[in-house]
Amino acid sequence: MSFLWEKSGTWRWIVRQTRDSKPFFFGFAAFCGVIPGIIGYGVMQVTSSTNPELEAKLRQNARPDSLMMGKVNSERLAEYLGELKRKEDTNDRYVAALRGETLIRKPYVKIQPLENKNTESMEQKVVEVPKK
Repeated sequence: MSFLWEKSGTWRWIVRQTRDSKPFFFGFAAFCGVIPGIIGYGVMQVTSSTNPELEAKLRQNARPDSLMMGKVNSERLAEYLGELKRKEDTNDRYVAALRGETLIRKPYVKIQPLENKNTESMEQKVVEVPKK
């Protein structure tokens, strides 16, 4: 890698130009950011398929556990979006996610921390929340 900054005349020229000329610096920076972005966008467009026949074939050949996980994830997402739509408090989901847990909620049941004065740990208690 030292070839670039020790022996390459082109690299030394680029370094000199970026040091001496702000327009060249910004142009070179834009070139280094925009060109890879355009190439990446093109690759994503070429490799993404919206072919319904291909999608149907892939779904037909899917393993049962993949299908089950897809169904479970859609149910969880629907439940979460429903809670957001009803403007319910979702902080307990956030706390459970921080602990690496998945919170599966029964209607009108909240998980609330219960502080124990004897120890510093938090215990969990399931509390029924009255219907509105």
